[in-house]
Amino acid sequence: MAWLSPAYPVGAFSYSSGIEWAVETADIKDAETLKRWLAVVIAEGGGFCDAVFFVHAHRAIAQGDDKALRTVAELAAAFAPSKERLLETTAQGRAFIEATRAVWPCAGLDALGAAWDGLVAYPVAVGVTAAGHGIAVEPALNAYLHAVTANLISAGVRLIPLGQTDGQRLLAALEPVVAATAARALATGLDDIGSATFLADIASMRHETQYTRLFRS
Repeated sequence: MAWLSPAYPVGAFSYSSGIEWAVETADIKDAETLKRWLAVVIAEGGGFCDAVFFVHAHRAIAQGDDKALRTVAELAAAFAPSKERLLETTAQGRAFIEATRAVWPCAGLDALGAAWDGLVAYPVAVGVTAAGHGIAVEPALNAYLHAVTANLISAGVRLIPLGQTDGQRLLAALEPVVAATAARALATGLDDIGSATFLADIASMRHETQYTRLFRS
């Protein structure tokens, strides 16, 4: 709960994963269109892919498999579909590791540093830490996806804008999607990972040159 709180200093509030561009072009314009957008992103896009990376990072630490840990860390960093999505996941990953080393150190983070010296994606950082502290993968993954969903809704609330109550209605409506995505990720191998959210990926690319911006992605 502490690691996935909005108060944890990873800067999640400054990223929208392309939602800002989607609002600019009116692909997202109200609560219903935001819900549809997020349901697909979570189940078939970056949310699902990150959930799979989380699971495999957690398992690599739990099993003491340094080769598997390097593989998932490298793939997660390479899988970002745009410059801003890469910034979003690796900047949060770096910030998470720095804060956690200072307050919640564990051998898992040391193993990650030894196995991989490149950029670390956010789901890998959180998955490694959860395993390093002996937190089971299922509840940790559900909590991670819930937090990511809540942050994306928060971006939509500020951009559309929506009221806070509408934001909570959206979160409640998306909980079944979060649960189903987590269950699917637990049974998905790295060779089977993939996404089908082309418009969301294009939105993150378009955001790079958007004239007025509140968010970094």
